[in-house]
Amino acid sequence: MDYPSFKPIETGHLNAADGAEIYWEVSGNPNGKPALYLHGGPGSGLRSGSYRSRFDPEKYWIVGIDQRGCGRSRPLVTDALDQLHCNNTQTLIEDIEVVRKHLLIESWLVSGASWGSTLALAYAQAHPDRVSEMVLVAVTTTSREEVNWITEGVGRIFPEAWQRFERASGRRDGERIVEAYARRLAASAIQDRQLAALSWNEWESTHISLDPNWTPIDQRFDEAQGLVFATLVTHYWSNDGFLRNGREILSNVSSIAHIPGVLICGRRDISGPVITAWHLHQFWPASRLYVIEADGHGGSQSMEQMRMSLDLLV
Repeated sequence: MDYPSFKPIETGHLNAADGAEIYWEVSGNPNGKPALYLHGGPGSGLRSGSYRSRFDPEKYWIVGIDQRGCGRSRPLVTDALDQLHCNNTQTLIEDIEVVRKHLLIESWLVSGASWGSTLALAYAQAHPDRVSEMVLVAVTTTSREEVNWITEGVGRIFPEAWQRFERASGRRDGERIVEAYARRLAASAIQDRQLAALSWNEWESTHISLDPNWTPIDQRFDEAQGLVFATLVTHYWSNDGFLRNGREILSNVSSIAHIPGVLICGRRDISGPVITAWHLHQFWPASRLYVIEADGHGGSQSMEQMRMSLDLLV
């Protein structure tokens, strides 16, 4: 069972590169084990803060960040499209370091879900001396192969929805679907950007729908949040997560091979199939892989396994 709901002890904004202001919050026990949570998306934000309920508030000092361009960080990507080029995995890693240094944390457990697991892995590979353990749910590495699967291959499972998604993309000759949506969301008039976001988010709702606890994207975000989400997701996915060759994480697992890690995936996760975590696990001696048979993408049983794993690591 989750821990009872509790609120942050302190929140704030920190100045980061290129004029970004990164929202951070801390909760739990200031004398406890430091732990960072990285949200999904890109662009989902921390939202309600339900992530905190996975951590024992008496044993963990819990840090959450709204990644640049979304949530309570400033400016929102939709308010500064001319700065979109400054939003990439490398700057997110720098933002995390700004927060870590501000909080005087030497090293921390790093956790994340979905895109948050990609960012957690990229951060750990950039700063392995700052990561004590990792707990990752709905594991992704945002490779070209994964992006092509989620935007093209999944159409074999949901052909009706994919046909609508593809027709609404407005893609040009030789343009991938994700590139078409990214182009429109980054540069079109606001009306077209909103239409593109609606179509994109409808597809997102479709490919995560096999989880028993599924809720559509439009029930998670209002129109403005949905536009932020679609803009950042397509920006990152069309650029292979800003990771060299779109396979940088899998190629560099040796750099974190010594860090204890927990990989948690749902067997019914169509969006992020178990194969990604399984490949990671093969080359990560200190990792453990949990496959949750009844779950889809980040389902409730996966989150319960996250909580149990965190309890064992503190």
